[in-house]
Amino acid sequence: MVARPKEPLELHGFDHLHLFVGNARDAAALFTSSLGFDAVAYRGPETAEVDTASYLLEQGDVRVVVTGAVQASDAVAAHVHRHGDGVREIVFGVDDAAAALAHVASRGACVIEPPVRLEDENGAVTRASIAVYGDTLHVFLDRHDYRGCFLPGFEATSLSSLGPSVGLERIDHVVANVEDGALERWVRFYEEVFGLSQLRHFGAEAIHTEYSALSSTVMWDGHDVVLPINEPAPGLRKSQISEYLEYYGGPGVQHVALRTPDILRTVDALRTRGLRFLEVPDEYYDDARDRMVGVDLPWEELRELGVLVDRDARGHLLQIFTENLGDRPTLFLEIIQRAGATVFGEGNFRALFEAIEREQARRGNL
Repeated sequence: MVARPKEPLELHGFDHLHLFVGNARDAAALFTSSLGFDAVAYRGPETAEVDTASYLLEQGDVRVVVTGAVQASDAVAAHVHRHGDGVREIVFGVDDAAAALAHVASRGACVIEPPVRLEDENGAVTRASIAVYGDTLHVFLDRHDYRGCFLPGFEATSLSSLGPSVGLERIDHVVANVEDGALERWVRFYEEVFGLSQLRHFGAEAIHTEYSALSSTVMWDGHDVVLPINEPAPGLRKSQISEYLEYYGGPGVQHVALRTPDILRTVDALRTRGLRFLEVPDEYYDDARDRMVGVDLPWEELRELGVLVDRDARGHLLQIFTENLGDRPTLFLEIIQRAGATVFGEGNFRALFEAIEREQARRGNL
């Protein structure tokens, strides 16, 4: 008998990502000055939050909260001490946080936070959370009864980005790195607990260089929630996933892909703002032209900006990857433009991984 697929949990996309950082003010400055976000809300000692300081950054439909510890004894400080700056919570919008939690708990999810109702004069929100890989949480957030600037405890602020407009619109996907041998377990988790399905799987034979390899499975809800998962595979030297796990202190979010309708304008603006990207050798574009025959692309601009290209039967995509956002070789960003394609840049894997390996070699970790 063929098992019936699990009924999927209804999610309304990524509400926001919550990063724990060593210095929230500096992290907010990075997002505003280098990435073109606006700081629109704040919570901290000045708003009666005594232990932490948080900034809400927005651009298009992308929301990012950065939180730093004010008190050394706070759990945020312990998290940053172990992991460095990183994504603590992936927050999903839902109609009913309590019902969403009950749904996943009945299928074996580990509950961290039971439904909590937060209120102020602008209404109420309800949130609940579960544990996933490493110290990462998935949070269910119901905000349909709230009319404030973001969440109770936050006050509106206005710190607009200075510099050229960037044009990021939404979160495309959020990528996790897990330990060797754990990929299949997390794929089953998302299938059985969330009711997600596999969009793509890439074995180590598809994602490798001369020195290292990894396996990856892309999970999704059929709409807006896309969650690729990577694990290291045996290679001649230390893989980039193994390096991440070592520096982050375990599994966690490796990178976040942000979508733009015009990547050339976006990357030009980001470079003008001082954001640094992984370098792509000129010879990449000779091979890329062969792969992209029949697609009209501004090749000189792509080469000048370092943008990668790929295609599938539905169209093509353009993408580029930043250097690590912090001192540790852990979290970075991807900027992506989709012109019909649903792939994840498989044709660029080797170029990307070789670029990362060049950075590993500079750190003495390859």
